[in-house]
Amino acid sequence: MSTSNRTEGQSSRGTRRFISGVVEGFYGRPWTMEQRTELFQREQKWGLNTYLYAPKDDYKHRTYWRELYSAEEAEQLIALISAAKQHNVDFIYAISPGLDITFSNPKEVSALKRKLDQVKEFGCSSFSLLFDDIETEMCAADKEAFSSFAHAQVAVTNEVYLHLGQPEAFLFCPTDYCAAFCSPSVSQSSYLNTVGEKLLPGIDILWTGPKVVSHRISVESIEEVSSVLKRAPVIWDNLQANDYDPQRLFLGPYKDRPTELIPKLRGVLSNPNCEFYPNFVAVHTLATWCKAFTTEGGRHVEKGDEETDPGYSPQKALTLALSDWLQELMSTDQQRGPAGLKKASSDQEPLQTHEDPYVPGPGENPLYTAEPLTLDDLKLLSDLFYLPYEYGTTARTMLEELNWLKKHRQAAAAQTQEREEWHSKAQHFDSRCEDVVQMFNRLSNAPNRSVLYDLYPYICDIKSGVGLARAYVKTLGGRGRPSSLLMSDDPEPWGFRGGLSGEFQRMLPGHGNKDLFKEPPMTQVYCVRSYSEEDKTEVQRIFEEMQREAEERSPLISDRLSAGEVPPSPHCAFVLEDELGICGSALALTDAKAAAAETQGERRDSVLKDFPSLVALQVLPRVTDPSPARRLIGQLLSSIRSSGSRGGFCELRLIGQLLSSIRSSGSRGGFCELRQGNRRMLHFYSELGSFKPVQIDGLPQDVIVMATSL
Repeated sequence: MSTSNRTEGQSSRGTRRFISGVVEGFYGRPWTMEQRTELFQREQKWGLNTYLYAPKDDYKHRTYWRELYSAEEAEQLIALISAAKQHNVDFIYAISPGLDITFSNPKEVSALKRKLDQVKEFGCSSFSLLFDDIETEMCAADKEAFSSFAHAQVAVTNEVYLHLGQPEAFLFCPTDYCAAFCSPSVSQSSYLNTVGEKLLPGIDILWTGPKVVSHRISVESIEEVSSVLKRAPVIWDNLQANDYDPQRLFLGPYKDRPTELIPKLRGVLSNPNCEFYPNFVAVHTLATWCKAFTTEGGRHVEKGDEETDPGYSPQKALTLALSDWLQELMSTDQQRGPAGLKKASSDQEPLQTHEDPYVPGPGENPLYTAEPLTLDDLKLLSDLFYLPYEYGTTARTMLEELNWLKKHRQAAAAQTQEREEWHSKAQHFDSRCEDVVQMFNRLSNAPNRSVLYDLYPYICDIKSGVGLARAYVKTLGGRGRPSSLLMSDDPEPWGFRGGLSGEFQRMLPGHGNKDLFKEPPMTQVYCVRSYSEEDKTEVQRIFEEMQREAEERSPLISDRLSAGEVPPSPHCAFVLEDELGICGSALALTDAKAAAAETQGERRDSVLKDFPSLVALQVLPRVTDPSPARRLIGQLLSSIRSSGSRGGFCELRLIGQLLSSIRSSGSRGGFCELRQGNRRMLHFYSELGSFKPVQIDGLPQDVIVMATSL
């Protein structure tokens, strides 16, 4: 913001203190009166000065905004406003009438004034009108009275502001409260320009930055919006808000807002996690950030390590916050027991006693002793639940290690130096998983149960997720039996995550393209359909592409099938398609005797007796997800079985659906032929579980036959 704009914004009001603090503006269960009072104590201790009361689920704040507070509700608000004053915190009462107000109706405006007058009688002297998250289409009456939605909002806001006597602090939240909502741009937004021109200069305007949840807020973006609004905005910061995703929690530091912003803003209010107690880090680090400049605009803290902002170090601020939080977690409130209940008075019988503690005898299990929580535990916790656009260092490393172990899983069984490297990395990953488990155990035994109960759903979930990954890596390394949670067709409900929401997301083509960890492949949408004669050329092309690697090879029956020399059996052929076209095929011969005789004489009679059907699967390397191939195999075997075949053998690549078709032909079994050098398909068929190696005399050394009964 230019100097002239800053001066204009302050001229009519004089120099005012920088607004800093917390807005309770999330969707979900509001904080309790006791928690809010505790927040005021923290704000005073850490140097913050403001609390904006705007819980979306307080009915009389939003849905039933016209209704006055009852005597009991009034008593609570009076006590809360008084507590804020005692801790030198400015209590700003916000009301959200935008859902259904008729701006042009004088009775509606009178109802709004009456409600705010009531709150003013409670001792409140600061107010806010919020018009966020509402429909922008005006009713017919308002369209006749106002030229635009912005004019309607500004007219009512100015009238209420003057009615209340021009309070020192009066905040307005526009409907277009971030750059992403402005059309066609911030500078050209007719809505914002009207607000900037018409809203009285003593009214401050809330702004979330480039987006609703802004990754970064730059000086340039604030200068642009300040020019349009003709005043410095107050940032309503959703960086650590989690009401849009109940599976996420944010325990990282306030960051990616340069301290050069401070003299260009009217203030910053953090709208943090819905859970009260985990917000210790969010509020604490915001306070450290605000101290980066004194009220005179000069540097206030030592230079940090980050070159981008020499006035503030997010990591130093985080360590400071976690150190203070550790003290809170390791202590209990003097007035409350571990579960938040009032302690029994001295003349009451205690709920629990520990008389004559058990002492184990020789050779018996020792008593379980809970180790104390450490600062390293809290740093790990913060890394696992960092920020919306960023994972902490440890979490990122664990994802990279797991991805590497998956990509190089064939090295786990190799007799080379690669094997040692794989197992070394697997051990390192396992150690990190153990750190998560131990952090969970120590945190679960921390004395402050109120904090734990807010954290427990999240730490329980991450412990479970890490446990599944840990079991998977051990399975890859041959260090244990395959986990039933990972490999079973009928897993326990904790073996798959996300519930119905996860099911919907995995079915959508865009799922995964905004993952914070970019290394794993994005989810693709695949189509499995029946093979037609028009697909023959494309299937032949895939076969030729897959065969280019080896110059000399033993003849396989499936080569003729995939090359189009032998047609597949009716209803026993499928192709796999992605967005680029056909990327795989699954073909079968329900009776492979004739093709075998032409290719390799009578050598296969022993196999063909029990496994008469041949399966040929081929999938291009660009298909990194094994699920489509499994689907093809399953369907193909089913078709073979329906044809009357008792078994089959295969050669590779798309078998789920193909096996379904083979099964339908009545076949009793099927087999496939694999070349030893094709590790990809050997691993695939081995993991299917149903295909087993078959010993056949006279086979070329480079050929392996695997078969399955139907």
